[in-house]
Amino acid sequence: MEDILILVDEQDTFQGYMGKAEAHLKGVKHRAFSIFVFNEKNELLLQQRALSKYHTPGLWSNTCCSHPRYGETTLSAVHRRLPEEMGFDTELTHVHEMSYEIRFDNGIIENEYDHVFVGRYERNPVINKEEVHDYRWISLEDLKKDMTDRPEKYTFWFRRIMNEFDFMSALHAVEVQEV
Repeated sequence: MEDILILVDEQDTFQGYMGKAEAHLKGVKHRAFSIFVFNEKNELLLQQRALSKYHTPGLWSNTCCSHPRYGETTLSAVHRRLPEEMGFDTELTHVHEMSYEIRFDNGIIENEYDHVFVGRYERNPVINKEEVHDYRWISLEDLKKDMTDRPEKYTFWFRRIMNEFDFMSALHAVEVQEV
């Protein structure tokens, strides 16, 4: 059964519902989320998208990303999807929001209001091979260098978030809140 997405405007105000395929073909703005999980060495857990994905197959991206479904809060969606893709769950903190639109060469349009979450996890994931081809841990310094040298290896939204958001400050703020 197809996911029913939550349609929103540029301020993330609810506008209605639409099937995932139709929303991506018409380019209708919908709610999404991106999860960034770090270990104690402040390395980011990346996933390489499954080779069978309908867009951006095989590209490297943040730990997990998806959409809340009809009747689901964004927070409950992140805790549903992280275990589905990466085989674990962890405490997550909402740290950023952004809106973007990108048209892919296969006719798909991602038009998302994206909620960004960060968390910590110390073990390796147990990936769902239907969703994730591979994974790796990487320092932010090495990631930014590789993104500069080989941007075509990374998803658009991941590069955009990395360019506009300071994760080290966010991690520090989250750790201060937890004390």
